[in-house]
Amino acid sequence: MKIKNIETFLIRLPCHPSGSQKDARGVRSLDVVLVRVDTDTGISGWGDVFCYGGLAAASRAAIEHLIKPKVMNQDASDIAGISHRLQSENHVWGRYGITMFAISAIDIALWDIAGKAAGLPLHRLFGGPTRLLLPAYASLLRYGDADAVAVAVSEARAAGYPAIKLHEITLEAAQAGRAAAGEGVPLMMDTNCPWLPVEARTMARRLAESGVDLHWLEEPIFPPEDFASLASVRAEGVPIAAGENACTAFQFQAMFEAGAVDYAQPSVTKVGGITELRKVQTLAETFGVTMVPHSPYFGTGLLATLHVLAAMPKETYFERYFVDLEASLFGDLTDVVDGYIRVPEGPGLGCDPNPDVMRDFRMKNI
Repeated sequence: MKIKNIETFLIRLPCHPSGSQKDARGVRSLDVVLVRVDTDTGISGWGDVFCYGGLAAASRAAIEHLIKPKVMNQDASDIAGISHRLQSENHVWGRYGITMFAISAIDIALWDIAGKAAGLPLHRLFGGPTRLLLPAYASLLRYGDADAVAVAVSEARAAGYPAIKLHEITLEAAQAGRAAAGEGVPLMMDTNCPWLPVEARTMARRLAESGVDLHWLEEPIFPPEDFASLASVRAEGVPIAAGENACTAFQFQAMFEAGAVDYAQPSVTKVGGITELRKVQTLAETFGVTMVPHSPYFGTGLLATLHVLAAMPKETYFERYFVDLEASLFGDLTDVVDGYIRVPEGPGLGCDPNPDVMRDFRMKNI
């Protein structure tokens, strides 16, 4: 089964923040770069390249110029070999960032092909348990205002989410989130790498002393790969989560050896795809770290994450971005109902992207 063609599709999905704050941060759309890998047997698989922040054209270029020439006519079933060769042959351009994002897309597509060839959904191919509903947490936008945070948390709870993640950087926002969520509801806070280590340690102490009772504090320092400093923040008594900016299992191994995190957050569209994500899963289990993947997206990365979570030995949360889409590439598979999201049961990823949505929302002149 040889790879005969690779094609990219740049999609812009209109959306708005869920709940009553539809103007928050001016969020109006999310970009997706879909990648279709075709084989000579007629089976095609789908992946997508992480491209938030205006990276769509660059993401497509990485596929077209770095990846596609190296995998044409390769055996599509040699997933591990292709992953290794793509990392090795592209290392001069970096094993992190957009190069690895492109490799991730191809890897996801090859796993989709493998599942379709076997006639099995990926979670069955992985040998996972029968877990077809996964608890989801609402991953909120950054509102920058304590009152707005309280409203968003209340609306997410009313929508049935059993856990909430803030994207805020102040104690006041955290306190507002806790007051709105109520006691006993898991509340996380993603800060997106805003502080130097000394600042992060101070903030961690304030959070620990405030009674906010965070389930985890996420990515409190810059640079995010300073794992020794991250471990020093963890020593202040607040559980730490990180990993959405880490690529390859080797970087996660360094993170775990430093004792930096309680929760590992590999992103399947960044880390190296499903192949690398499952390596991180094994490492996390070995080090006693809980893996809760980063997944606030709506391309094939969403489906791939669901399959990996469904096959894990212990149940964990799925991250659902707290936005409403004008159109979904995968129908109701992106929906959370009463706090749970459904795991696809079709072969491979379980669902191909809707061609009508791809046509209607394909980017022009890029």
